[in-house]
Amino acid sequence: MIKYRKKIKRGLLFLVMVFLSFVVNIPNISMIGTALKPFGGYMSDKSLFPSNPDFSMLRKVLFETTFGRYLANSVFIALVVVVFCVVFASCAGYALSRCRGKVFTGYTVFLLMLQMFPLVLVLIPLFWIFKTLGLVDNQLSVIICYISINLPFATWMLKGFFDDISIDIEEAAFIDGLGPAQSFLKIVLPLSLPGIATVAIFTFNNCWNEYMLASVFLRSNELQTMTIGLQMFQVQNNADWSTMMAASTIALIPSLIFLLFMQKYMVQGLTAGAVKG
Repeated sequence: MIKYRKKIKRGLLFLVMVFLSFVVNIPNISMIGTALKPFGGYMSDKSLFPSNPDFSMLRKVLFETTFGRYLANSVFIALVVVVFCVVFASCAGYALSRCRGKVFTGYTVFLLMLQMFPLVLVLIPLFWIFKTLGLVDNQLSVIICYISINLPFATWMLKGFFDDISIDIEEAAFIDGLGPAQSFLKIVLPLSLPGIATVAIFTFNNCWNEYMLASVFLRSNELQTMTIGLQMFQVQNNADWSTMMAASTIALIPSLIFLLFMQKYMVQGLTAGAVKG
């Protein structure tokens, strides 16, 4: 009888979670549904998702406009920032995790304090610095800003993952003849793959959705990113929702692919931790 009640509770909980997931994703479902309707079809077809999907708007946005170039720029910038942030944050987070003392503790707190200040406070000084260096209308300026913004949080997050790894594992590696660098690369990093994947996902999404810096520093049409491209669609087409939703649906795909790709490494990291621990 008790097992039967537990099964009923689990079933009800599952149904509630499915319902809540559906409610939360109604905006995304509506966006995809509108993108799969013909031009202006959202006015005549009020259904959440069309019974006969039409891919004409998706083809129009992807092949008849410059939105594909905006997507490529966003992917390039986001991946470059992810690589630099993961490499630098891994080294800095490991150093802060293994070095003890008030100085290192204070520096960790300082990293958190950096997140308190809004970016708009330094936007004008950044513009004048990059203008002096000749980096305005250059993707390098946006990449530098994105790395500076995401690196403190990435370092702090990876430090937390490194703190959870027992030092005894590294000491055993030292006894086996591994040096500090080899121990970090062959032992600590594989055990930290879930944390690295999490940092990569957060960093990628932050770069993917950023608008303000890209709109200030990237002036040329061929250098602009996806977020600026969405706004240009709104201006050029008088906020035609069919075009906007089609572009938004396409913009969602790279982020989902990156998330699914990094999930694999999160699982691999957990498995490696179970084996090597």
